[in-house]
Amino acid sequence: MWLKVKYYDHFTVYFLSSTRKKFALHLVPSDILNEENLCVIGNGVVVNLPGLFKEIDGLEANGVSCKGRILVSDYSHLLFDFHQVVDGLRETKLDNSLIGTTRRGIGPCYLSKVIRNGIRVSDLRHMDTFPQKLDILLSDAASRFLGFNYTLEMLREEKKRILVEGGQATMLNIDFGTYPFVTSSSPSAGGIYTGLGIAPRVLGGLIGVVKAYTTRVGSGPFPTKILGQGGDVFRSTEQEFGTTTSRPCRCGWLDIVALKFCCQINGFSSLNLTKLDVLSDRLEIRLGVAYKQVDGTSVPSFLANLSLLEQLEVEFEGFPGWKCDFSSI
Repeated sequence: MWLKVKYYDHFTVYFLSSTRKKFALHLVPSDILNEENLCVIGNGVVVNLPGLFKEIDGLEANGVSCKGRILVSDYSHLLFDFHQVVDGLRETKLDNSLIGTTRRGIGPCYLSKVIRNGIRVSDLRHMDTFPQKLDILLSDAASRFLGFNYTLEMLREEKKRILVEGGQATMLNIDFGTYPFVTSSSPSAGGIYTGLGIAPRVLGGLIGVVKAYTTRVGSGPFPTKILGQGGDVFRSTEQEFGTTTSRPCRCGWLDIVALKFCCQINGFSSLNLTKLDVLSDRLEIRLGVAYKQVDGTSVPSFLANLSLLEQLEVEFEGFPGWKCDFSSI
């Protein structure tokens, strides 16, 4: 039996089961679809309880049994509805410099955690003090803008194979991503240690999951973006829309420079290349293999400076498409 652990962020994970049914999972680890496995929501995840229960109800309604198979860390922070309201107010204040947040309250909830007035799952066991903690949390927000049981010991009591899952992508990492167009956590290998309390020495292989092309929801630099009608057709054909917000994704060719940077940050032992079938009708497959400045000077790596990143020219290599459908494999 595998123990599947999710270690950060309240965000979307896509999974297509063997029945070809699509599930959009925000909180529950995707391996819940494998009924032999146990799933854990780790301390690095901010948990919206109504959202979690709705997700579980949806899985149960589609024949996926969740009873006794989902554990939530006592150390996880609770995401409340007011966090979502604050998220919207903060985004509105930015006016023309919108970050592109999903307005699900993730950033404000992590802020509550960092400034040490957040409420954790363990606080649900002490309802005598819960109202006072909630009052402090709400008062702080107002001043700025007019049964779960899981401990780390459970991972160590029995020798089990553990599969750790993270959503989103390294380029949305709060430290190494295209800041400020990023999420509020660390969706990279480093987040495993802080998001679960697992020691680095016990970690096995790291598998990087990579699309055969690149997509991005919201604002931020996108060097390999397919401009004009080509990008629109790609998005429409492949139904690339954000599951949380239904916003249209920008689409582009696979960015090898960004991918190398992600491999460097995470130390992947292997890559799992997905969605190759999406490119089956393409006469030519293009890869963004290098960055250059406007004067032709080579840029050796991904850049932190967004102004420079937006001015870069991308060197593409073209490869003949395979022109056959293997989506049923």
